[in-house]
Amino acid sequence: MPQLGRVIVQDGVTVGANSCIDRGAYDDTVIGENTKIDNLVMIAHNCVIGRNCLIAAHAGISGSVTVGDGVIFGGKAGIGDHIAIGAGARVAAGAGVLADIPAGETWSGYPAKPIRQFLRETVWVSKQASGKARAGKTDG
Repeated sequence: MPQLGRVIVQDGVTVGANSCIDRGAYDDTVIGENTKIDNLVMIAHNCVIGRNCLIAAHAGISGSVTVGDGVIFGGKAGIGDHIAIGAGARVAAGAGVLADIPAGETWSGYPAKPIRQFLRETVWVSKQASGKARAGKTDG
C-alpha cells in the first residue's frame, strides 16, 4: 500500500539517535513544537504528537495515536494503536497503554491503569504473596 502522508516535524523538535518516525499512510504524522524524542523511540504512521512532549528511550507509539500537549512518556512505555492521550498526562516507564488516558492523569503498569489503582493492586498482591509464603513454613 503506498504511503501518501508526510512527516511534519515542527520547530524546536529534538530527535535522538536510532529513533524512527513513520510517514502517514493517508494522513500526516505530526510532531509538535519543542517535543523532545530520546534515542531508540518508535513513532508509527498517522500519529499526532502535541507540543512540549517528552518521550524517553525505547518508547513505542503505535499507529494513529493522538497525544495532547505536555505529555511525558517514561522509558520503554508502549502505546497501542488508535489511542488518545490527553494533555498533561504521564505514562510511567514500562507501562503498556491499551486504553485512552484522560488529560492530566498518570498511568502505570501492564495493562496501564491510573497510578493509585496500580500501586494499590501491587501492594495487595505483595501482601498476598508474602502471607502465603509464611503459611507454608514450619519451625523445625
